[in-house]
Amino acid sequence: MKKLSFYVNRKTLFLLFHLLLAPLLTSSMVAGLSIQSKVTGKVTDSDGLPIAGVNIVVESKNVGSISDMDGSFSIQAGPNDVLVFSMVGFKHLSVPIFGRDEIIVQMQEDVTALGEVVLNAGYYTVSEKERTGSIVKVKSMDLEKQPISNPIAGLQGRATGVQIQQTSGLPGANFNIQIRGQNSIRSVGNDPLYIIDGVPFSSVSLGEQQASIALPGTGISPLNNLDPNTIESIEILKDADATAIYGSRGANGVVLITTKKGKGGPTQISFNVFTGLGSVTNTLDMLNTAEYLELRNEAYANDGVDPIPDNAYDVNGTWNPNRYTNWQKELFGKTAFMTNLQGSISGGDQHTQFLVSGNYHGQTDVLPGDYTSSKVSGLANISHRTLDDRFSVQLSTNYSSAVNNLPNANSMVTQGIVLPPNAPELYQEDGSLNWENSTWDNPLRHLKDSYNSRTTTFIGNMRLAYTLMPELQFMANLGYTENHIKEIRLVPSTRIDPAFGIGSENSYAVHNTGERNSWIIEPQLVWNHGFGKLSLQSLVGLSFQEQSSEQLSLQAFGFSSNSLIESKAAANDLSVFGDINQKYRYQAIFGRLNFNYQGKYIVNLTGRRDGSSRFGPNKRFSNFGAAGLAWVFSEEPFMQKTFPFLSFAKIKGSYGTSGNDQIGDYQYLDTYSFSNLQYQNSLGLYPTRLFNPDFSWELNKKMEVSLELGLFKDRIRFIGNYYRSRSSNQLVGIPLPATTGFGSIIGNLEATVENTGIELELATVNIQNKNFRWSSSFNLTIPKNKLVSFPDLEGSTYANQLVIGEPLNSIKLYQLNGVDPETGLYEFEDFNGDGEITSVDDKQVIKHMNPEFFGGLNNSLSLGKFNLDVLFQFSKQMGFNYWRNGSIPGSNRNLPQRLLQRWQTEGDMAPVQRMTVGRSLDPLIGYFNHQQSDAVVSDASYLRLKTLSISYTLMDKIKGGIGCEIYARGQNLWTWTDYFGLDPETQSTQTVPSLRILSLGTIIKF
Repeated sequence: MKKLSFYVNRKTLFLLFHLLLAPLLTSSMVAGLSIQSKVTGKVTDSDGLPIAGVNIVVESKNVGSISDMDGSFSIQAGPNDVLVFSMVGFKHLSVPIFGRDEIIVQMQEDVTALGEVVLNAGYYTVSEKERTGSIVKVKSMDLEKQPISNPIAGLQGRATGVQIQQTSGLPGANFNIQIRGQNSIRSVGNDPLYIIDGVPFSSVSLGEQQASIALPGTGISPLNNLDPNTIESIEILKDADATAIYGSRGANGVVLITTKKGKGGPTQISFNVFTGLGSVTNTLDMLNTAEYLELRNEAYANDGVDPIPDNAYDVNGTWNPNRYTNWQKELFGKTAFMTNLQGSISGGDQHTQFLVSGNYHGQTDVLPGDYTSSKVSGLANISHRTLDDRFSVQLSTNYSSAVNNLPNANSMVTQGIVLPPNAPELYQEDGSLNWENSTWDNPLRHLKDSYNSRTTTFIGNMRLAYTLMPELQFMANLGYTENHIKEIRLVPSTRIDPAFGIGSENSYAVHNTGERNSWIIEPQLVWNHGFGKLSLQSLVGLSFQEQSSEQLSLQAFGFSSNSLIESKAAANDLSVFGDINQKYRYQAIFGRLNFNYQGKYIVNLTGRRDGSSRFGPNKRFSNFGAAGLAWVFSEEPFMQKTFPFLSFAKIKGSYGTSGNDQIGDYQYLDTYSFSNLQYQNSLGLYPTRLFNPDFSWELNKKMEVSLELGLFKDRIRFIGNYYRSRSSNQLVGIPLPATTGFGSIIGNLEATVENTGIELELATVNIQNKNFRWSSSFNLTIPKNKLVSFPDLEGSTYANQLVIGEPLNSIKLYQLNGVDPETGLYEFEDFNGDGEITSVDDKQVIKHMNPEFFGGLNNSLSLGKFNLDVLFQFSKQMGFNYWRNGSIPGSNRNLPQRLLQRWQTEGDMAPVQRMTVGRSLDPLIGYFNHQQSDAVVSDASYLRLKTLSISYTLMDKIKGGIGCEIYARGQNLWTWTDYFGLDPETQSTQTVPSLRILSLGTIIKF
């Protein structure tokens, strides 16, 4: 009661005070104390250039504003107030108003403000200065300078420890990505975890390989549906400290994709339009007609075939011996066209911000015919914070729809390489396909096939935050994703020479429909508290996730008419490739404790307990955790006195565990499959998998030590990392005795895979003055991978694939000893000396297919209104060359020019054995052994001008005006390599290599 009485009396006295003194106050005093007026001004940098996006607040008041594109601002403030200006990368500035109506402010760059650079670590954010984990960040400005449709392509050459390989130059193709090496023996268990705006996103394609045969692997990449222009940043989490909080899903690293959000300030509208041209980066130098016919005649003579057979149309005079066609140019040498239209509107105030964006991207390909890939996407983000700043909500939605139609690209590329140079014309005079009296299979028959796919992707996320107490906050992350695919491949009988009389009864179609949806709920509590010089950040949360997948793939065969080929009901026969209905449930509890003493000594502890439906009932739950330590020793007084040029220095390290559950659903259960055989008109069942209640996670133990330095006010930045990870408890097929009826059981084997490596980053500001700025960045990764142990390897199905002490990505081959000058045949090392070359005993040469090192070099230059960015990507590696899938030298297939260096007469010292048409056994055996020898692996190192971007600002956006920028950008412009093949990156002669793309565009803002 006393407290209540005191409160009332205090309030009463307060009111009486104002009532009595208010009449005595002069007008000047009132103005000085309470009158608010409009204050305008402009914010510039040290060179006098305007700065947009500066936060301006009235000190000690809930009033704020943001500078416009031309640096101008306006704000309501009193004449005795103080304005506080702040922005990442600049020093905070406090400016008293002193009764002025207009203020010109010049902010100084703070190149040492690492604490202002915020990194997304998933469940929390951390400053660059105080992070203990290994996180690489690629910003939107880097992605936007590349004419790409898949955001993963924008990471190439920019992130240490991240190896990215494009599988094909076709639009929609997948990218293989490995973060710090291959951890799992299984090739399908090494993908990272993708998180988009806090929502897990599956990168596994829903495509059916029999349908999407145009693309390598399983078809279209789901990540291709994302619009790179709407991405704010991509953070890659690599070490245990950064990934352990993701538990069983973080073994292969985590890729965090954050989309753009609205910013406070006047409403802004932006349009970005560009168009581009694309072509293959390289073709093989093939034989011309005279050279080809010479080798063909020589092959028949070597095999003792005389006269030349009637079906040797290329060499017996049936085909014109003077005709020449560059089939690579004909079949995959067309120019591809690219169009991109992107628009956005954004704005808001200090409490509510919004952004709405739309994009259209269309691209043709380099194959003959009219084939396109297009996608339409939309992004909507809105965030709101209450006036008292206690509650905030952020809603993000992303929707895209893509359509892709491609022919059988693999066959077109293969045909472009192997077709004889004097093969017939493609078309007859009437425009129909030329079958040249049934003497060849016209390669354009593949254009009669068709492939169409439609994919849709929806990603929705809501983040809620409520401040329960000044240091305690409740948060919730709610997410939902949905993916759909519908694809059909049509193979009509019209693709076959009409002379054979094959009709629509032999036509077939492959249908595939797939759907995957997932939801996640993650409530969290965050408590931050200071204990004098020690600050504590803590987090505890729960995770509940469910994912459902359905897929139906079937083949429809035989139709009464090709006009009915798309109808499953019109087919004479239906066969099912797959009928899948799967559900995955996952739950976890996770937490984090971060101790920071004086900003110098930092300890970060993370942990997670996971439960997954993918594992047996005895091993369904597991624990993962990590500890990270950092010492910012540049903050020590003795360092500042002894090394004044050292602006920043930190040593950090981490150790912890994470897991891998990329094994698919229901692998631990007894499963049965339908037989193709019938008994009494009924299909039977047969067992395909044994029950294993102890089936559990692969376990990954990670360790890292790191040194970070900043010199001369961070004009020079250096980061060096050493990492080691060991992955054990491998999920493989364990051999079983044949008497069990099964060859193996899926289980955990105590095989261990080790990845070690060194990562180096160097960033420099070379020149910086009022008119010119030049900055550079360089990154280098030196990875090592090896199989440490594998119990009873020789008795397993991996005996011919793996070697203890060697990398997983290795291959056993014969050793080629050259060509015998007497016989003209390839010779191989007989390691066991039994006089025979056999795969079991004589494949002893081991070739490593992992890169020795890879990285990138980037330079950014600004001169007035001109900007130039140049990125080089490089890799030192071995790879499969032309010989891997090359034709028999001397058969009716064209060959590269270098095969002219073949053996011809006794005593010749030549690198290529004698020509053969395949009628002689010894040279034929030599050819097949050659395809399995170390000759098929050679240097595939390359240096590539990955990105070149030139832009010019025609006009700056002034208040109420228009800003305009024009630019020219290139991708994969030049490649320097000695690789014997089409492309050292894709390393295939059966798909379109990487494309060289040139684009022109403009950005308009108002």
